[in-house]
Amino acid sequence: MTQTCDILISGGGIAGLTAAAAFGSAGFSVLCVDPAPPVTDSASSGSDMRTTAMLQPARDLLERAGVWDALAPYGAALEVMRIADAATETGAAREIKSFRASDVSDLPFGWNFPNWRLRRELVAQLDALPNVDFRPGTGTTRFLGRTAEARVGLSDATSVRTKLVVAADGRNSPMRQAAGIGVNTRRYGQKALAFAVTHPIPHENVSTEVHRTGGPFTLVPLPDRDGMPCSAVVWMDEGPKSAARMELDEPAFEAEMSERSCHMLGPLTLESRRTIWPIISQVAERLTGTRIALIAEAAHVVPPIGAQGLNMSLADTVTLLELAEARPEGLGDAAMLAAYHKARFNDIKMRVTGIDLLNRASQATSPLARDARAFGLNALHQITPVRKTLMELGLGVKRAG
Repeated sequence: MTQTCDILISGGGIAGLTAAAAFGSAGFSVLCVDPAPPVTDSASSGSDMRTTAMLQPARDLLERAGVWDALAPYGAALEVMRIADAATETGAAREIKSFRASDVSDLPFGWNFPNWRLRRELVAQLDALPNVDFRPGTGTTRFLGRTAEARVGLSDATSVRTKLVVAADGRNSPMRQAAGIGVNTRRYGQKALAFAVTHPIPHENVSTEVHRTGGPFTLVPLPDRDGMPCSAVVWMDEGPKSAARMELDEPAFEAEMSERSCHMLGPLTLESRRTIWPIISQVAERLTGTRIALIAEAAHVVPPIGAQGLNMSLADTVTLLELAEARPEGLGDAAMLAAYHKARFNDIKMRVTGIDLLNRASQATSPLARDARAFGLNALHQITPVRKTLMELGLGVKRAG
């Protein structure tokens, strides 16, 4: 069977689903495929226990995609980003600085959502769009890019003819590999644990990132759970240490995570299962091929610092969408794809480099390097123009370069 569409999106994660909803809401015919059906229930064994902080530009895209109103009740606003540097010897926070959204905007920095909830609302929106065909359980098997169109084979024996392939199929992207696009990868020897906790001290919409040797421990606000303040946690550390913590019984794990948080929100109580994944930085050598554009982790992977990962991914989609709407007759052609690469590649490289430096600083083990990290945090906070510029760059409300 042969099928035609304007855009084929390979990948049904949050980035791929958002792209499908955005292009579908803009009137393009879209086919979105993923070999694994999305898990849209927190109780399911395969549910993604991570959360995503949607920064201000991401909200604008979700509104255009027709999904923001359904999502909004489930998000926790991020009014303040608090960064703490912890002394390795005592475990106490020795330098704490707060960066307030009100310094640069009338809106919060962003809103934090559980990943499984994002998937649920996005899938519901795709079901409501008549020009979007979401086909979970179906993967891509081959790709051929030609000047006039791309031809893609699917695992259900469908052959697809399309003007543009959007590869949103992860850090090991099959479509990127089929297009012959290489990547540059950096490994840190770290793994991250993700889980949810409750705590006695209200978070007051403050996201807290505690830096100590091994990597940051980040608490991101969530709506209250059973009357208790609740936060999502991403805990980065050396791989063997993170793997060992996966095996700890619950009381021992709660004691260790409470100590690692510097008790900034009081003793932490585990409220979900734990998940673990490796930390890398990765950038594709180019963002496009003939009739194909890479977005999200197919294009770039960064450590989970500063809520940049998915928000960089959604910036990819915004750029593609704007180019497609400006010249719909040129959808997927060489001019459109060259413009996409030019608009995104330098910004991506700058952000990946910056997050790499922050992560390496967080891994510092020598007393001199740790003191330099604390000094740098204090200096960035004290110099007002620098502080505001960095916050605007992090938000995406001011473009780099």
